[in-house]
Amino acid sequence: MEFRRINGLPPYVFSIINQLRDDARQAGRDVVDMGFGNPDIPSPDLAVDKLAEAARNPRNHRYSASRGIPKLRLAASNLYLRRFGVELDPDTEVVTTIGAKEGLSHLMWTLVGPGDTALVPTPSYPIHIYAPLFAGADVQQVRLGPDQDFFANLMESWESTWPRPRVIVFSFPHNPTTECVDLAWMQRIVDFAREHNVILVHDFAYSDTAFDGYQPPSIMQVPGAKEVAVELYTLTKSFSMAGWRVAFMVGNPEIVAALTKLKSYLDYGTFQPIQIAAIVTMNEAQDYPKVVNEIYQGRRDALCEGLNRIGWEIEPPKGTMFVWAPIPEPYREMGSLEFAKFLVTDAEVATSPGVGFGKGGEGFVRFALIENEQRIQQSIRNLRRSLTKLA
Repeated sequence: MEFRRINGLPPYVFSIINQLRDDARQAGRDVVDMGFGNPDIPSPDLAVDKLAEAARNPRNHRYSASRGIPKLRLAASNLYLRRFGVELDPDTEVVTTIGAKEGLSHLMWTLVGPGDTALVPTPSYPIHIYAPLFAGADVQQVRLGPDQDFFANLMESWESTWPRPRVIVFSFPHNPTTECVDLAWMQRIVDFAREHNVILVHDFAYSDTAFDGYQPPSIMQVPGAKEVAVELYTLTKSFSMAGWRVAFMVGNPEIVAALTKLKSYLDYGTFQPIQIAAIVTMNEAQDYPKVVNEIYQGRRDALCEGLNRIGWEIEPPKGTMFVWAPIPEPYREMGSLEFAKFLVTDAEVATSPGVGFGKGGEGFVRFALIENEQRIQQSIRNLRRSLTKLA
């Protein structure tokens, strides 16, 4: 049978590692899983209690609003005001999405189509690459990562692409490379977009996941950003509410209206008790992201210190819940997929191969900080045993 849109998708390399992990576990082996970035930290008790209460009310069992109920959009606006000093109109500059992936994917349907081009980092979270492709657009992948000047690379890609790209998709702190930018960088990209009439889409998934005093900037903090930019904010990492699927797109009113119109044809919004619980969480559990962040920082330190101790040199990231690790030189010729397969089968440590994040990810593996510090120490012992070529 012939299908549309999915025939050109490459094999999902992460599934290869997942299968090896599952096979090893079925054989009784204890694999430390730091592959899939699936947060293990519990959601706030407040959120769970409010969800249970709201779910018992039959009035909340009916269809909800695809754009999000008014108090939810107001809560998101208030969060931006507290956190970033940014004023948002909850009626025209905020729309709720069923997670950031859904929001980004459907947003691309409104922004690009056949004949359009989007600039997207490589490596990148896969949906950043494939959402424009699903909409029929071409994707120009732009190198990002250690020893790369991403802004200069963007300018080079812009100049060499015709017709000119319509959209630039990016995300800082960045998954998978953990690269971070400051507000001055955001100012440069906004100035460029305003001059050249290009739309900016910033996935702000790790807005609160940052260490060592670093404060990730919102693009909405830049004067003039609302003319050209939208931003996706999610409760997934900040409040450890991954399975709840609550996110927002904020920014340019015309783009917000376009996504709102499309979503009105596609869904009836997230289950209303979840929306109600999210309102209470953002309003009354404002310190929970700090609690989550401290846990991730402890795990980051345990992993990076351990890897450096066994001769795998790693620079601790300033943001995200990941560590982007260059393959040690004695193993580099294996490539990221074969090296990740070796780690899961020989060292009993699951990671994500860099090539799964696009061509720019080759030569790296990604560790997700989803195991506790004791398990991380176990993974270091396993790696020390298996990586015999390290000094």
